[in-house]
Amino acid sequence: MDIQRPSNARAKKIRRIAYGSVAFLLIGGVSYGLSRLRPAAPTVDRATIYTDEVKRGPMLREVRGLGTLVPEDIRWIPAQTNSKVERIVLRPGAIIHPNSVILELSDPQLQRDLLDAQYQLKGAEADYANLKVQVNSQLMNQKSVEATVRSDYEQAHLQHEVDLKLFKEGIQSSHIEELSRVKEDQLKIRLQLEVERTRVATDAATAQLAAQEAKVEQQHALYNLKHSQYDALHLRAGIEGVLQLVPVEEGQQVTPGTNLARVADPKKLKAEIKIPETQAKDVTIGQKATVDTRNGVVEGHVSRIDPSVQNGTVTVDVRITDPLPHGARPDLSVDGTVELENLKDVLFVGRPVNGQSDSTIGIFKLVDDGAEAVRVNVKLGRNSVNTIEIRDGLKVGDKVILSDMSQWDNFDRIRLK
Repeated sequence: MDIQRPSNARAKKIRRIAYGSVAFLLIGGVSYGLSRLRPAAPTVDRATIYTDEVKRGPMLREVRGLGTLVPEDIRWIPAQTNSKVERIVLRPGAIIHPNSVILELSDPQLQRDLLDAQYQLKGAEADYANLKVQVNSQLMNQKSVEATVRSDYEQAHLQHEVDLKLFKEGIQSSHIEELSRVKEDQLKIRLQLEVERTRVATDAATAQLAAQEAKVEQQHALYNLKHSQYDALHLRAGIEGVLQLVPVEEGQQVTPGTNLARVADPKKLKAEIKIPETQAKDVTIGQKATVDTRNGVVEGHVSRIDPSVQNGTVTVDVRITDPLPHGARPDLSVDGTVELENLKDVLFVGRPVNGQSDSTIGIFKLVDDGAEAVRVNVKLGRNSVNTIEIRDGLKVGDKVILSDMSQWDNFDRIRLK
């Protein structure tokens, strides 16, 4: 006979529920744990990066720029009249002296003007000489009249003294003494008038001669101008140096003011350095500078700063104080460095690729003896050509990566191998 076994369905159902709950919790825990894991750190080849160690001590602030050597003394020689280029005597590159003739020009009208000015000058000088004779003759006549009246007055004065003496002694009548006195007074008045007339005649003669002399000087200045313009048809350098440029051709017609030649002294050169506008704000006149000519390094100082910005740079002139090395010449490419200041005791490191002054950037700092690097925020201060000040985020001895790490911007940790 069959014996009915007790049913265990309920126990199986409970076990299934328990197993399912445990499996669900296990899967959820694993998923949660995986979600909390950081992404795997990428691996970077150590040979492809450049690192530096944070230091404390003096830091020399400098700015650097490319530039060229240019002459300090440059002279453009312009045309003074409408003329024609007859002959080019010297070509660019020639060593020249003050009296070296560079070009020969021609201007027929100027030759006629020069002759006219010469004859006008001679005419003015002749008129001056003639006027001088006339006014001197008139002045001498007036002085002669004054001398005659003075003589008559002195005689009348003596006669009156005699008549007065005789009258007092009772020898001569008062009527005669009175007549001599009146005559003396009349001649005295006339003498005063002649003296005044002589003075006026002298002033008039001086004024007439001065007016005519001014005309002579005017004609002389005109003649000198025409003569200098005529001499300028033989275009001369005026200084010692090298002929750099002759921008005209033989047979060309030129107008006044046209630049005919450029002359420079190659022994006196300065450096024009292009400094980035973001770094030029601390450059001042007088700061020490060095110029690398590729054939040697020479020292100088900042002599001028361009007030405007062109193509993102500021032009800084450096006057060179050391003797120039052999091979230095105008338009030679050079590197210039300007010393801004010497910071005595600061925390600094090599300048990162994207490091700008007074900014905060993320930099990878080496950890675990250089096996890994983690990103840290660093506050930067004043910068130089190759170094930059650290204000916060790093300490002495920290090693950081200075290379461009922009391709790892999405990671806060990298592995180094």
